[in-house]
Amino acid sequence: MKKLLLIGIALLIAGIISGCSSSGEESRQADKVVDEIENKSSIAEGGEQTTELANEEVTETEEDANKPSNQDSSNSDDRMVIYTANLSIRVKSYQETLNLVQQQLASSNGYIVESSSYSVGEADSLEGTITVRVPQDKFDSFLKSVENESTKVVDRSISGQDVTEEYVDLESRITSKKVVEKRLLDFMEKAEKTEDLLKISADLAVVQEEIEQIKGRMNYLNNKVDLATVTIHVVEDKVNIPALGNDDLNTWEKTKEQFMNSVNFVLKTCSAVIIFIIGSLPVLLVLGGLLFIMILIIRKRRKHNQGKPPTKPEE
Repeated sequence: MKKLLLIGIALLIAGIISGCSSSGEESRQADKVVDEIENKSSIAEGGEQTTELANEEVTETEEDANKPSNQDSSNSDDRMVIYTANLSIRVKSYQETLNLVQQQLASSNGYIVESSSYSVGEADSLEGTITVRVPQDKFDSFLKSVENESTKVVDRSISGQDVTEEYVDLESRITSKKVVEKRLLDFMEKAEKTEDLLKISADLAVVQEEIEQIKGRMNYLNNKVDLATVTIHVVEDKVNIPALGNDDLNTWEKTKEQFMNSVNFVLKTCSAVIIFIIGSLPVLLVLGGLLFIMILIIRKRRKHNQGKPPTKPEE
């Protein structure tokens, strides 16, 4: 009723103005007054109506954006594909392969995501995994350069994920969300009640958060499409063969070493004998004295036995 009353007053004012003057400019001013009164009355009815109006206008925008485009689908150059490759190779030197990969990445604006290596076997051969991101236009040339430097390609696999449909859907969603955001901002400028402002602010915060989430997903897809991911498993074929050089013989040095070892052995033996004799001298003196006395006693008994006449046997 209030709305009808305001419209009636506006029409009455417009009629009076049009009756007093027949100029087209004054008639347009009256129409403008009517439009302003209608806008104010629609905002005064509450934040729910403003949100509904915004959503209704966006519905048509979403329907138009979601319509399939034959031109986009037919153009294969605009397809967004995420490429991933897994490569397993054998090489002569793990370090040389790593240096080659770094050089290729430096020239193509790529980078290493992860690199790990470990030693295996009696020959201490190196094995490792290198994960890199390389621009899509350098993807094939990078794989060929790595394969050419290897002794054997054990395994090679390439996969692609088409995300064109998802990206187009995200573009449509963000377009519609921005329209909603713009309408809510317009309603916020025209709202007069505090409760209307709070309601519109809450809806606006939700819409802006959804816009940021969509932007984050689109940036992620763009990064994945622009830079392909390559995982390289490297195995080093390494055999340790002893060299036969003059440096390994060292005849004169080994002769001097053996001579000094012999001299040291003699000196150590003499030193041990001297230490034993001097250290055991008291015991040796006692044993020597006893041995000397025993020898004297044995000699006296022999002399005594030699001086006695032989005994005759009894008849």
